[in-house]
Amino acid sequence: MSSQSPYTTRQIGAANTLDYKVYIEKDGKVVSPFHDIPLYANEEKTILNMIVEVPRWTNAKMEISKDLKLNPIIQDTKKGKLRFVRNCFPHHGYIHNYGAFPQTWEDPNITHPETKAKGDNDPLDVCEIGERIAYVGEVKQVKVLGVMALLDEGETDWKVIVIDVNDPLASKLNDIEDVELHLPGLLRATNEWFRIYKIPDGKPENQFAFSGECKNKKYAQEVINECAEAWSVLVSGKSVDSKGIDLANTTLENTPGYVAEVSAADVPAASPKEAAPIDKSIDKWFFISGAH
Repeated sequence: MSSQSPYTTRQIGAANTLDYKVYIEKDGKVVSPFHDIPLYANEEKTILNMIVEVPRWTNAKMEISKDLKLNPIIQDTKKGKLRFVRNCFPHHGYIHNYGAFPQTWEDPNITHPETKAKGDNDPLDVCEIGERIAYVGEVKQVKVLGVMALLDEGETDWKVIVIDVNDPLASKLNDIEDVELHLPGLLRATNEWFRIYKIPDGKPENQFAFSGECKNKKYAQEVINECAEAWSVLVSGKSVDSKGIDLANTTLENTPGYVAEVSAADVPAASPKEAAPIDKSIDKWFFISGAH
């Protein structure tokens, strides 16, 4: 597969500041990473597009914004302060390239029959386990290997495990058991990371459905299909509570959110700046009892 992506990024402001935004462009035109980028990168529906929000080993909690027009990637805040994940020994920052599938939605109006919890109102989360560190706003082509189900504050928060199709190991990884064979310890570390990463902030351990087991590719595909279907209903504006999500898009002409021309008031011109320094406290390592 060619690694030449038609997508580029438009940066506003400096990383690690409240002004920082990364918009996604296709052919110089801003598109929404939530609504405009197709979920599937090929007609056979075996390769998916993933939007990278957080590069591996970084700490800034970046995410596709749901309420800003055309959904730029921004750093999450709490009480007006930028959010960073802590380093929980032996891990540093996020341990995978972390992001989301476009054109998916975990519907908070629906309770999943097996997890017994509602969706978390976000695009579907994705952990890419390849060796190359991605960048914020990168659109990667990936294949699906499996899925874990986190139960986060009473909501189902799926984490789909994928690998970049251009990774040297991609041809050998075709389902979840291949991950343990070729990358021993990685799934255990993934489970541990999601279980403990909020503890330094004074929160309890995260819980999992299925006793933390990682479900296989077939199960993951079913979850993706459900979330893609939920997004379709969401973006069509039909009979669903959109929970404050901005549905503006530049490619879906038959939807109520379609915008033919994006004004400079909605999306400013690129104004990239050097990243601002991160507070030294973010480098601290936390040692958590019960981590393996």
